[in-house]
Amino acid sequence: MISLNGITVEFSGAPLFDDISFLINPRDRIGLAGKNGAGKTTLLKVMCGLQVYEKGQVSIPKDTTIGYLPQQMTVSDTKTVYKETLSAFTEILALEKQMTKLNEDIANRVDYDSQDYMELINQVAEKSDRHAILGGGSVEADIESTLLGLGFLRADFKRPTGEFSGGWRMRIELAKVLLQKPDVLLLDEPTNHLDIESVQWFEDMLKVYEGAVVVVSHDKAFLDNLTTRTVEISMGKIYDYKVAYSKYVELRKETLEQQKATYENQRKKIEEIEQFVERFRYQATKAVQVQSRIKMLERMQRVEIDEMDKSSIHFRFPQAPHSGQIVVETKELSKAFGDHLVLDKLDFILEKGEKIAFVGKNGEGKTTFSKVIIGQHDYKGNLKVGPNIKIGYYAQNQSEMLNDKDTVFKTIDDVATGAMRTKVRDILASFLFRGEDIEKKVSVLSGGERARLSLAKLLLEPVNLLVLDEPTNHLDMRSKDILKQAIINYDGTVILVSHDRDFLDGIVGTVYDFRDKKMRQHLGGITEFLQKKKLENLNQLNELKRQKANSKPTVQSNSKLKYEERKELDKKIRKAQRMVDESEERIMQLETSVEQMDALLAKPENIDDTIFEKYEKLKKNLEKEMHNWEILSHDLDEVKARKE
Repeated sequence: MISLNGITVEFSGAPLFDDISFLINPRDRIGLAGKNGAGKTTLLKVMCGLQVYEKGQVSIPKDTTIGYLPQQMTVSDTKTVYKETLSAFTEILALEKQMTKLNEDIANRVDYDSQDYMELINQVAEKSDRHAILGGGSVEADIESTLLGLGFLRADFKRPTGEFSGGWRMRIELAKVLLQKPDVLLLDEPTNHLDIESVQWFEDMLKVYEGAVVVVSHDKAFLDNLTTRTVEISMGKIYDYKVAYSKYVELRKETLEQQKATYENQRKKIEEIEQFVERFRYQATKAVQVQSRIKMLERMQRVEIDEMDKSSIHFRFPQAPHSGQIVVETKELSKAFGDHLVLDKLDFILEKGEKIAFVGKNGEGKTTFSKVIIGQHDYKGNLKVGPNIKIGYYAQNQSEMLNDKDTVFKTIDDVATGAMRTKVRDILASFLFRGEDIEKKVSVLSGGERARLSLAKLLLEPVNLLVLDEPTNHLDMRSKDILKQAIINYDGTVILVSHDRDFLDGIVGTVYDFRDKKMRQHLGGITEFLQKKKLENLNQLNELKRQKANSKPTVQSNSKLKYEERKELDKKIRKAQRMVDESEERIMQLETSVEQMDALLAKPENIDDTIFEKYEKLKKNLEKEMHNWEILSHDLDEVKARKE
């Protein structure tokens, strides 16, 4: 469909790509990989005609349509969400306008037997056929399913786009590109502004998409679930493998190891031949053998090892200062912006050393609650931050908050204090800002460079609570892996707001799902949470199907059914409430016992091995009962919801 032959692109006289060629086939699912600055975005622009190139040729069949979603774009704020999305159907709208005009002309004609009249009839028929082929009859349904899949509510459809954040407006642009159904989709970091549920919907939609898809993404799980081919750009060359990203990494490593082994074997052979030539060069009896070996060297095709860019950030978070066991605690905490309630009576406890994730759809309150915790938002209810807690915060738009007029060095130097002033250059070097790079203005930095610079600021002061809101946006794979390992090794407490499943996997042990102004705790990692979520959604779907199948009884039997159901539900609610109450009573008893044991352990003369064993057993029983209470409470909420 799209053929690139010998493409060379240069910036400031230096080649970004050098003589690269590859072909995009129908139904391809290609992950375009590479470090930040390798040229992924530039290559997408070459394919859609927005980037000039010095050499080569891009061949695209005449009727092939291309849809391109850039990382950043200027969006219009003059329409509602629905009307802006509707603008994707330019040809359908134009056809409808033409058909209306033709029908008006026909209604005003009486020369039914004339050639002109028959021509009008033929035009209407042709345009109606074209309208049907383009899916003109399902425009409204397509818009609705796409916007809902991307996380919008039906109530949002009539809202002006200007009321939405930049991330939500990018979703509108994504919806428009998808609804145009081009032959080739070129998507540059499309998941940056999507939550976990929307990413999963997006994945499923792209898997069955009729056209080809080329996507730039640093979301490993997204690439592995969607793509069947990986094209990596490195050091001006491309490496093309017909596998998903993780498998590509394995194969690429094997290829490099084989190249190195072959190179070493050849190098040894060359040394042996050269030694023979040097030893017998001047012996007449060996002249034939010497000449033979010289020709052998000349004919030998030298093995080359692919040049790979191995530069990467490297850092560790400073050791966390000592803190108390309870890091953050809230009781009936609520937050509203004017009349808009975002969080409603949240009870939450975060203990020392925990690493947790906040997930849920955008706009459900994850970032708001994070900002309440760090003191940037007021609230109603109770919030207690433990003694000696020092917070390090990475905002979702942290890189946008940098001063464009400052240099890289000044950005860090201005906030460094004490002994850290002497380590500014070392910190910058660990984030790949070396030599003249530190004098660059922030305004000229790429998205990835700005993200790295923002992360560097977190190392300037030791903290014991890290609150990181979408820290992986704009980071390449290698940088994300290093950040992930740094968080795993960090000995403090961590709150992560992220939609990146692969990044969260292996870090967090508890997931908090934000929904309907509440937050629900799920013990276990992100994989377990998503599996449970998928099962819940499937059960809800089956329940809806069951309800529809049984929705045709008579009025009398329906009334009787409702009475019997309500009676049974009331019975279940009473039982579930009793079990929750009993669990709460056990929790209070265990907490009292733990407090008594704490007082006992405060006196050294009382400490022995048996007390420690009893203490640990009590804490485990309390943790187990807390988990049991969460399950029982969840069951109670579900039964109550069925009654409502």
